[in-house]
Amino acid sequence: MTSFDGLVERARSLSPLTADLLVVAVVGLFTASDAASNDPDYQQADGLTWLLLAVSLTALVWRRRWPVPVAVVTGAACAGWALHGHIGELLNLPVIVALYTVAVLGDRRRTLWTGLVASLVSGAVALRVGRDVANPQGLPMLEMIWPLVPLLLGEVIRTRRQLMDEYAARAVRAEEEREREAARRVHEERLRIARELHDIVAHTVTAMTVQAGVALDALDTRPEISRQAMRQVRDSGKEAVGELRATVTVLRDHDRETTAPAPGLAQLPELVGRFAGSGVDAALRHDGTADGLSPMVELAAYRIVQEALTNVVKHSGACHAAVSVARQGDRLCVEIVDDGRPSRIEPRSRFEPPWQLGPPSPPTAEGFGLVGMRERAAAVGGSVEYGPVPGGGFRVRATLPAVLPAEALHGGRP
Repeated sequence: MTSFDGLVERARSLSPLTADLLVVAVVGLFTASDAASNDPDYQQADGLTWLLLAVSLTALVWRRRWPVPVAVVTGAACAGWALHGHIGELLNLPVIVALYTVAVLGDRRRTLWTGLVASLVSGAVALRVGRDVANPQGLPMLEMIWPLVPLLLGEVIRTRRQLMDEYAARAVRAEEEREREAARRVHEERLRIARELHDIVAHTVTAMTVQAGVALDALDTRPEISRQAMRQVRDSGKEAVGELRATVTVLRDHDRETTAPAPGLAQLPELVGRFAGSGVDAALRHDGTADGLSPMVELAAYRIVQEALTNVVKHSGACHAAVSVARQGDRLCVEIVDDGRPSRIEPRSRFEPPWQLGPPSPPTAEGFGLVGMRERAAAVGGSVEYGPVPGGGFRVRATLPAVLPAEALHGGRP
């Protein structure tokens, strides 16, 4: 079996011209031996016999380039032998090879037309020869069938090759699709990690900076307030380290899940309280109806409030900020409003799915914070509207679904 496989591989490695010459040699050997030994009662081999053989073999050399003309030439030579009086079983080998080539290198329509013409010509030659040669009953019908055999074989081989090519093309397309999907998931994961790190670091550092400033101002005159502010800095630092450790743990080992609970609406009072003494009087109004909310939606709402308050402290120059969280049916509405100086940021209310946001871009007038809020809302099927408030100030409003569709199907479990 191994030697046979080696021969097959060696044959496939031959050049087309070498393979054609080898086929011509084999066909010529068998056809010439049959033409040389004819029945004594019929026409013996002569110059015309060998001329027809030479023409057939020469035509076979060009069978790949001109398959139909080669089939016509070899068919005419085969008919010439029969009409000349030769009776043999292997004299039709050249036309068999030519008909096979017509089918294997063509299409189904050409194969059908070639089969029809070849059958009619073969039947007509059989009828003409049958007047002079004693042939069995029904020979013309059999002579009309044999040209269809190589055509059918070539059609089967060609169809199989097309199927194999199609399977290979599908495999290539599937591999490319898998690579695109993997790249898309990597891109989405990078965006998610960037949002998490930005929310953790940016908010915590801002809060720590504010509290450190309060401690520095009150160090000499009001040491108790200074100590309280420094304790707040310490607590914020510990919380940021814990969140960063949990995030890095997931990144280092994706099969290992962190045990730290994700922030939610229950942590909003603590979040708002961190801004005490920062010069911004932040107030929270929460209707308390958090039952049945998706954890992913709670995390998105928490991060949006976190980022919005961080922007208030860093950029707005506001004195007051109001955070409102309310559930309205199957939607959760989160709103943050401040009374800061007028903003140059253009209002935005259009919903943008995360796959249309594109790769992270350099900071613009919006900054990464507003972009991150839009991405977080879009990731859970919600939207964010933001823009200046008439008379001064800035408003951010997020509308999120209370339960994600996949969790609704599983009774609220992710």
